Amino acid sequence: MKGNPFTGAAYLLRGFSLIRQPGIRQFVFVPLLINTLLFSLLIWFGAGQFDALITRLLPAALDWLEWLLWPLFAVTVSILVFFTFIHLSNLVGAPFNGLLAEAVESHLKGRSTADGASWGSVLKNLGPIFTAEIKKIVYFLTRGLPLLIFFAIPVINVVAPLLWMLFSAWMLALEYADYPMGNHDILFPEQRARLKKKGLLTFGFGSATLLLVMIPILNFIAMPTAVAGATVMWVEGFEGEEKKD
Repeated sequence: MKGNPFTGAAYLLRGFSLIRQPGIRQFVFVPLLINTLLFSLLIWFGAGQFDALITRLLPAALDWLEWLLWPLFAVTVSILVFFTFIHLSNLVGAPFNGLLAEAVESHLKGRSTADGASWGSVLKNLGPIFTAEIKKIVYFLTRGLPLLIFFAIPVINVVAPLLWMLFSAWMLALEYADYPMGNHDILFPEQRARLKKKGLLTFGFGSATLLLVMIPILNFIAMPTAVAGATVMWVEGFEGEEKKD
């Protein structure tokens, strides 16, 4: 695999800097709002339901077991985050994420963000955008759900967390790279092929994004930061090769 994983991780850091730039901030608000609302609802609902479940199932004499079960809840939430929150938030925010990627690319190339990004383009492309998101969800589910079985298989379950982390990093890189690549009419199968060519770069970016998603409070800004970072990765790491092909 080609590429530098540290360079990939650095793209995410640059994404955080870019979303605060004048001309780009206006395109960050909607993805940030969607991310914050959905994440807050997921944690609030999940914690409430788990607490009620523990109360019903555990007799009073076994209340001390509750502290052992909360770590299990944390792991469960992590899985739900990837198969519910991330895909749901990206499905809802997809049109705005594409717009943000367009604004970031215009900024990186020294153009006015108004030259490429326009709110009118969101309405015109809703159909293709949501179709692309559904295809990504199907791709991730058909590969992620079988991977969860490894957690229940003796011996293999020792390496299951590592496999899950690698898959999650790949999934996140693919998810967010779709926005700048999709703006250039690069379809999902071609996106995967291009990212695989620079696998270390891709996994570096995806791993950094995974870490950001797992940090409380900071995970609220994960979506716009990752979209901006993926756009930098596209412009500096992939677009030049596209022109050579």
